[in-house]
Amino acid sequence: METGSPRGAGTRADEAGEPEWTGLPPGLLRMRRLLLVVWLGLLALAVGLLLGLLAGPAWAAFALLPLALIAWGWVLLGRNWRSWRYAERADDLLISRGVLWREETVVPYGRMQLVEVTSGPVERHFGLASVQLHTAAAATDATIPGLDPAEAERLRDRLTELGEARSAGL
Repeated sequence: METGSPRGAGTRADEAGEPEWTGLPPGLLRMRRLLLVVWLGLLALAVGLLLGLLAGPAWAAFALLPLALIAWGWVLLGRNWRSWRYAERADDLLISRGVLWREETVVPYGRMQLVEVTSGPVERHFGLASVQLHTAAAATDATIPGLDPAEAERLRDRLTELGEARSAGL
């Protein structure tokens, strides 16, 4: 049963064994879109002012280029955000992402060496945190960005517990 979350997030596993996917919260999309508008808006303002003052008013029209990038980036950020999802299975964690090039990472619980919760100043301002998974193979390190801090801590604790239980049997 769909809950309106991205790409089937919150759905129950069906008879075929499809995992229960969880999408990223909308706070991450809001944060990324706000950063896009702020940085490209400032760039448009700077380009418009500099070209208007130094080269003449006709050249200030080049300030429309960063504004067009805002519209294009707005759509791309939404597509990227909808592509991210993760699923906790019995023996491993799945992380799926990507629009053009789909990437699905499978991290076995027994191979996890370290699970970190990180949150930079911008993420903290928006009430977000990321979960970083470290394994013995550097190529399989994985990140789940933009989670609610309580969910990030719950996921860290659960993955750590499962990782300790699985690695004890190795």
